[in-house]
Amino acid sequence: MVATTAEKRHAARVVRWLRKDYSDAECALVHKNAFQLLIATILSAQCTDERVNLVTRDLFAKYPTPQRLAKAPLSRLESLVQSTGFFRNKAKNIKGCAQQLVERYAGNIPQELDLLVELPGIGRKTANVVLGTAFGLATGVVVDTHVGRISRRLGITQEKDPVKVERDLIERLPKKEWINYSHRMIHHGRKVCDARKPLCDTCSMKKFCPRIGVKP
Repeated sequence: MVATTAEKRHAARVVRWLRKDYSDAECALVHKNAFQLLIATILSAQCTDERVNLVTRDLFAKYPTPQRLAKAPLSRLESLVQSTGFFRNKAKNIKGCAQQLVERYAGNIPQELDLLVELPGIGRKTANVVLGTAFGLATGVVVDTHVGRISRRLGITQEKDPVKVERDLIERLPKKEWINYSHRMIHHGRKVCDARKPLCDTCSMKKFCPRIGVKP
């Protein structure tokens, strides 16, 4: 459904306040290049960024490139990423991803969403993270738990499925804000708009936030 003028205006208002409050917000996953961001994002599924950063510190020290990671013993990778959860599947995916990067792209990261999602362990969300953060390409809006929850609270979307949430955000947000919107929403979710106890009284958007789903 095409967004109305009122919906776009409301979203633009949210964007302005997020930009004011979190002008320097960046990706929370520590990385030195697109490859490291790609691997870190795969590991971040159902795991905190803090935990991932602890794990990748040792992982990237041992296997900093696709070529090195592609040759790593699977059992060693499982041991290194075990604390991120679902470690066997994640270890298999990051090794397989590195192997395909070496075999198909000479170790480079393809800058097309359709090519990225063909790699092991990479869905649309991961592809959007890498393309937006590493290359500045606004191919979509990253929807994690913070982005989805707060976008619903603010009345920007009513959807719960991440794909449908992203579709609404693409319709309502200016394209130039797609990348930063997610970074800023994640910071807002951690500092103010907590899932269980949001700090509504101190929120800069309290005057116009409908607080959908927030218990009084």
